[in-house]
Amino acid sequence: MVAFGKKLKERQIQEWQGHVTTMLLRHLGGESMKYYINYKLMKKKVRQHAQQIEVGTQDRRHVLKDFSRMLDNQIEKIVLFLLEQQGLLASRIAELNEQQEALQQQPDIFEISQLREAYREVGRDLLKLLFFIEINAIGLRKILKKVDKRFGYRFTDYYVKTRANHPYSQLQQVFKHVGLGAVVGAISRNLHELQEHQGSYLSIYDQPALPFQDPVVDSMKAAVDRLTHSTNFLNFLAQHALIMQEELPTFEEPVDDQKYHFISLLLNLVNTFLYMVNTYIIVPTADDYSMSLGAAATVCGIVIGSMAVAQVFSSVYFSAWSNKSYFRPLVFSSIVLFIGNAMYALAYDFNSITVLLLGRVFCGLGSARAVNRRYISDCVPLKIRMQASAGFVSASALGMACGPALAGLLQTNFKLYKLTFNQDTLPGWVMSLAWLIYLVWLWISFKEPSHVTEESSAAQESTAEPVENDVLEKGLKQPLLLSSEDKRVTEDGDGEFDGSDEASEEARGPATSIGSAYRLLTPSVKVQLLIYFMLKYAMEVLLSESSVVTTYYFSWSTSSVAIFLACLGLTVLPVNIVVGSYISNMFEDRQILLASEIMVCVGILLSFHIISPYTVPQYVCSGLILFVSAEVLEGVNLSLLSRVMSSRLSRGTYNGGLLSTEAGTLARVVADGTITLAGYLGESRLLNVTLLPSLVICIASIVATCFTYNSLY
Repeated sequence: MVAFGKKLKERQIQEWQGHVTTMLLRHLGGESMKYYINYKLMKKKVRQHAQQIEVGTQDRRHVLKDFSRMLDNQIEKIVLFLLEQQGLLASRIAELNEQQEALQQQPDIFEISQLREAYREVGRDLLKLLFFIEINAIGLRKILKKVDKRFGYRFTDYYVKTRANHPYSQLQQVFKHVGLGAVVGAISRNLHELQEHQGSYLSIYDQPALPFQDPVVDSMKAAVDRLTHSTNFLNFLAQHALIMQEELPTFEEPVDDQKYHFISLLLNLVNTFLYMVNTYIIVPTADDYSMSLGAAATVCGIVIGSMAVAQVFSSVYFSAWSNKSYFRPLVFSSIVLFIGNAMYALAYDFNSITVLLLGRVFCGLGSARAVNRRYISDCVPLKIRMQASAGFVSASALGMACGPALAGLLQTNFKLYKLTFNQDTLPGWVMSLAWLIYLVWLWISFKEPSHVTEESSAAQESTAEPVENDVLEKGLKQPLLLSSEDKRVTEDGDGEFDGSDEASEEARGPATSIGSAYRLLTPSVKVQLLIYFMLKYAMEVLLSESSVVTTYYFSWSTSSVAIFLACLGLTVLPVNIVVGSYISNMFEDRQILLASEIMVCVGILLSFHIISPYTVPQYVCSGLILFVSAEVLEGVNLSLLSRVMSSRLSRGTYNGGLLSTEAGTLARVVADGTITLAGYLGESRLLNVTLLPSLVICIASIVATCFTYNSLY
C-alpha cells in the first residue's frame, strides 16, 4: 500500500505536468516541452547509480559528482528558457507602455479597455510560466529526496548549500524566481493606473496596502506566494490550522469575491473561539463538581473526556454535512451546545452525575471545527486564506486561555428560582447564554455561500479528461508524463500501478471512507499522526489532571489552578511568533520536530514525582517545558503533515484535517480515560501512573521519527 500511495502521487505530478505543458504549448510555443526537468531520465539514473554502488563498480564520490553535473545541466536548461520567456514578456510590457504613453495624450475609452485586456493577457502568460517553474521545482525536490533515500547520503543538503549561496547560482532562479517579481510589479502598476480612479493621482506605491481587485493580479500574487515557500509567522500559524491545500499548482478559478462574506468568516472564527472556551472552562472545577455529586475527584477525567468521545463521531458527520451547507451545521452546533451546557449546569440541582456526563456528550456532539476549517478552505479567497487560517489558530489559542481564566472569575454562590449558581454550575450557565447570543447573531448575519455540487465537479473532470487524452494521443509525451500506452507505473522496482481509466479516475478523486483515507497514508504521514497523538495525549494529561494534582500536592484553590492554566494558554501565540519568525528560518522543520519531541520527553521526565517533597517550581517548570515544547511540536508537525500528505486528502469528507482531528481527539479520550482509571490506585499515584504512558508514546515517536527522518521535507 505504501508503494501504491507513491505511485498515485507521482502519477498526479505526471498528469499535472501534461496539463501545464498543454497550456504552455498554446502560449509559449511548441518548444517548451523539452525544457522540463527530465524526471524520468534522472529516476533511471538514480536506480543505475544505486545498483553500481551496491555491487561496488562505482565509488560514492564519483556517482555524486556525476549526478550533480546532470542536475546542473537540467537546471541550466530550465533557467535559460525562463530567462528567454521573461525577456519576451518584458518586451511585450515595454510595447504596451509605449501605447499607454500615447493614450495619455489622447485618451480613448475603447483603446484603454483593449490595453487593459492586453496587460491581463501578459499576466495570464506569466501565470502559466509560474506554473511551469513550480512543476519543475516539485520535480527537482522529489528527485533530491529520492537520491537521499537510495544513496544513503544527505545529498540534498550538500547540493542546495553549494548551489543556492553561490554568486552565479542558477538554483536561485528556480526556487526564488528572481526577476519575475519585477514583471508582476509592472503588470500590477500599469493595470492599476488604467483603472478609473475619478481624479485620484495615487499609485500602488503611495498606497501599498490598498487591495487591488483585478483577478489576474490576485492570481499572479497567489502563484508567487506559493512558489516562494517562505516561512513566516502568518504561514506558520496557517499550517497550525491544517487547512489542507493542493501541493501542485492549480488552474481552478479563484474563489469568487461574491461568495466570500466577511461576517460569515467572523462567525466561523467566533464559533471556534467559543468552542475552545467551552472545552477548557470546566477544567479548574471538574474535580470539585464530581465530588459534589458523590463521585471521586478523578472522575473529572471522564467528565472532561466525554466531550472528546462525542467529538470523534461529530467530526465525521459535520465534515460530510459541510459538503452541502455551512449554515445548517453551525445552527445545529449552537443548539446542541446550548442544550449541553444547560444540562451540565442543571446536573448540580438534579444531583446526577449522569446528567453531567450527558451534558458534556452533547457539547462534544456540537463540535463544528470541521465546518470551520472547511469554510476557510472553500469560501475564503486565496489572497486572504493565510490570514483566515492564522485567525483560526489564534481564536483557538485565545479560547484555550480564556476558558480557565473565566472559570477563575466565576467564584460566587447564590440561588435563583431553585437554581444554584456557583463555581461549578456557572461555567455551564455562562456558556449556554453565550451560545444563545451566538445563535441569534448567526441566524441574522450568516450568508450561505453557493455550493458547487460534487456532480458538477465530476462532470467538469470528465469533460476535461478527453481533451487531455486527445493531446496525449497526438504525441505530447512529456518527460514527467507517462505515455497513454503505458499500463504500469513502476518506481525503483517496488511495485506497480494499473493505469486503466477506472484506476486513474479513482486516483484523482477524494477518499470515500476512513479506510480508503488510511490506505493513502505513507509511513511518514503515519509517523506524523503518531506524533500528533502523542503531543495531544501529553497535553491533555497535563491540563485535565492539573486541578487534582495541584490540590493534592499544593492545596491550590480553583483560582490558582485557573491562573496556571490561563498562563499556559497565553504562551501559545508568543511561542508561535518566535518559532514562525525566527527559529524556522534558522533550522529545517524536521530538525525542529526532533528537538521538540526530545524537549517534550524532558518535560515529561521532570514531571515525575521521584524525589520528595514534590515542589511547586518543579511542577510549574516541567509543565511549562512540556506545554511549550508540545505547542512548537504541533505547529511543525502539522506543517510537515500538510506537505507529505496525499493531495487526495485535501478535499472531500475524509480529508487530512479530519484525520488529524480524529487522531488528536482519540488522544484526548485515551488520556482522560487513563486519568480516571489511575484514580482507582489513589491520588498519590495518579501523577506517575498517567505520565508513564506519555513517556512510552513519546519515546516511540522519537524512534519512529529517527527512522523516517530523511523522508521528511
